[in-house]
Amino acid sequence: MHLPASVDAVVELLAAQNYLCDRRLATALFLALKLRRPLFLEGEPGVGKTELAKTLAAALNTTLLRLQCYEGLDVAQTAYEWNVARQMVEIRLAEAAHAIHDDADRDRLAHSLYSRAMLIERPLLQALTQPRSPVLLIDELDRADEPFDAFLLEVLAENQITIPELGAVKASAPPITIITSNRTREIHDALKRRCLYHWVEFPDVERELAIVRRKAPGASERLYRQAVEFVQRMRTLDLFKAPGVAETIDWTNALVALNAMRLDPATVHDTLGVLLKYQDDIARMGGGDTAKILDELKARALLD
Repeated sequence: MHLPASVDAVVELLAAQNYLCDRRLATALFLALKLRRPLFLEGEPGVGKTELAKTLAAALNTTLLRLQCYEGLDVAQTAYEWNVARQMVEIRLAEAAHAIHDDADRDRLAHSLYSRAMLIERPLLQALTQPRSPVLLIDELDRADEPFDAFLLEVLAENQITIPELGAVKASAPPITIITSNRTREIHDALKRRCLYHWVEFPDVERELAIVRRKAPGASERLYRQAVEFVQRMRTLDLFKAPGVAETIDWTNALVALNAMRLDPATVHDTLGVLLKYQDDIARMGGGDTAKILDELKARALLD
């Protein structure tokens, strides 16, 4: 696999896939690739953490293996489980054939029952058994229970999983691992120490403009500017959940679908549900903040 040789090459590689990142994020990714370390990304929802892993896999033309985390995850859902149905078939066949006569026969049967052929591979084990380094995305780790952090330590530090019946399964082509978290809980320090860390910020106005132009085609340049400036100003408010870049893209696409040529109070009011996902935030914007932001944009000559 040909990896980018510099930070600039990382920027260009991602930009070719329409992912525009700042230099700090590009540097973190370059170092993770160069040093063969997992990259741990934290940040607000919608800033492009998950999208980075998807884009990197596409740019490197390699497999993306995604483990979506949630409460209650265990080894059977994340790493492997034994194919119990197939094991039972093997036992019944051996019994029907009267193939078990002594301890040696029983040992042979036990060996076949707990062989690699009997494993059902889940994303973590799949990532270690690929012939070519995949991108392993461990998404929203903060949604999983704390004990899961400890289970990941062996995978992250040694690129292997120990299966009691088989021993250690070690990757011949180690995965490129990206872990994301929205920081709804603190991730264990031992896990973080095994990774390179980066906090993904909201983009500045110009970079968000460039992103939205690529991801939401069809708007006028004036509408692009108004939409991005409006969302940037919203993020300075004390909202429960500020809109991310993903919401800016969705909102711009919604404005285009409505044939909007410019922002106005009615259009903003009718489409707040695209930007905000909590009623208290929507009520606040409808209570005067929308008009205030539009007045500010008008004072800056961004609105007619």
